[in-house]
Amino acid sequence: MAEARSILTSDGVALEAEFAAPTDVPIRAAMVLCHPHPQYGGTMRSIVISALFEALPRSGVACLRFNFRGVEGSAGAHDEGRAEQLDVRAAVDALSVALPDQALFLTGWSFGADMALSTLHDHIVGWYAIAPPLRFASDFSAVANDARPKLLALAEHDEFREPASVRDEVSAWTATHTEVVPGASHFFVGRTDRVVELALGYVSSVGSAR
Repeated sequence: MAEARSILTSDGVALEAEFAAPTDVPIRAAMVLCHPHPQYGGTMRSIVISALFEALPRSGVACLRFNFRGVEGSAGAHDEGRAEQLDVRAAVDALSVALPDQALFLTGWSFGADMALSTLHDHIVGWYAIAPPLRFASDFSAVANDARPKLLALAEHDEFREPASVRDEVSAWTATHTEVVPGASHFFVGRTDRVVELALGYVSSVGSAR
């Protein structure tokens, strides 16, 4: 059962959020989920984010999803990916306080993936970026050069950026692995199962390496 939460950003914006914890299995990790572009209908209930939010707690991964500023019940206004990075940091802070002893992963889809990959935070053990366009943030260098692991799940038939183009851009990034999801479009309709599978495999691999 998801619990409604409110997150306060460092610039005083209250964000709508939901938290889901495992009920029948022990917690083994925690994950913040960042949704797609607000100006194209993206919310914390978008298809890929919802698939992760529903599936991961059953496998021991507690999840916090939130609406970026200006979306649904969140205060503030869209800021073209600038102040949204404060939203991500606030979500990571909130989850790290709630579950201080758990490995914390930062995950995002599309615009949310770009926000995740431009957010450096001491509590993060790794980044999981799903179909990142790599165009909604101005600087990815801090995460790109960080030694912590990054997994990028790319859609084979992405309508917004081809997997080969993303792979070229991240080829020099540190500790970065890419996986192409066969048959998937940018929206992963019918392929969210593979996105979930990659998430669980990633959490397990990072956990065993710690």
